Amino acid sequence: MDNNLNAVELKYRKWIIVLSIAIPLVVAILFGVKLKDFGYDVKPLSFLPPIYATINGITAILLISAVMAVKNGKRKLHENLMKTAIGCSVAFLAMYVAYHMTAESTPYGGEGISRYIYFFILLTHILLSIIIIPFVLITYVRALAERFDKHKKLARITYPMWLYVAITGVVVYVMISPYYAH
Repeated sequence: MDNNLNAVELKYRKWIIVLSIAIPLVVAILFGVKLKDFGYDVKPLSFLPPIYATINGITAILLISAVMAVKNGKRKLHENLMKTAIGCSVAFLAMYVAYHMTAESTPYGGEGISRYIYFFILLTHILLSIIIIPFVLITYVRALAERFDKHKKLARITYPMWLYVAITGVVVYVMISPYYAH
């Protein structure tokens, strides 16, 4: 038994590992699955991208508000904002997968430097969205375990990464939205 973990952290340890591996793996698999290939006559859920981009924006606002709340000693507000941010991230993920299971990927149509900027932002967004999963889960479990010293230390790493993922999700949408098939 790891003496550095308390009972709550040990309780969630396996779930953190499983989810940190399963979520990116399932998303990658489902990203390649098209419902039409299985005989389902589904129309692309083309209304979803602006909704999940908005959810990314809301997540960014929630994260900033949560940090401000905890810095002002409003721990319960901080906790509620963080739970809502996690919920928004889960909702985003569900909508993102649903959209990509019903629609073909949209190629970026920009040229020149904007193309390089877009792909740099997209690549870093995707990589950090995978990396952030265990960070968010461990940070959250440390708060549940009331290991606030360790929670705060890890949150200093988790917060900027998660904020970057949320903001760049909006930026990627704004940059690609002119090229969506209508």
